[in-house]
Amino acid sequence: MDTARNRDVARRLYALINEARVDQVADLISPDYQEHDPLPGQGSGREGAVDRFSMITTALAPHFTIEDLIAENDLVVVRWANVGTHVGAFAGIPATGRTFTIAGIDIYRVADEQLCEHWHVIDQLGMLGQLGLLPQGAAA
Repeated sequence: MDTARNRDVARRLYALINEARVDQVADLISPDYQEHDPLPGQGSGREGAVDRFSMITTALAPHFTIEDLIAENDLVVVRWANVGTHVGAFAGIPATGRTFTIAGIDIYRVADEQLCEHWHVIDQLGMLGQLGLLPQGAAA
């Protein structure tokens, strides 16, 4: 395992997402890519992963900052911050035009310099709140 190359694959992914160059993401994705937390409507394999990143970039205009990048064996862990704007429909929710800042952690399994598998944890509740999409409680 070349952990330096695995880290570089992850860095390239986030750079492409930040530049909205999703057309080039397919080169980093294994044909049999496994997503363990798919977005609504996301397909499987390489095509599903490219669709995922396309949905994210067109609807949320993200800019990821890598806070930590850790690689061991065939796994790469990326702790990130994301500042974005809800500019398009996402998961059936019309654009709000609001900005958000959230944190998250992605874990990728890498083989032959391609992303093969993905797990993640993100602050969905914080994002929904910042976008004004949580129900408001009754006035006291």
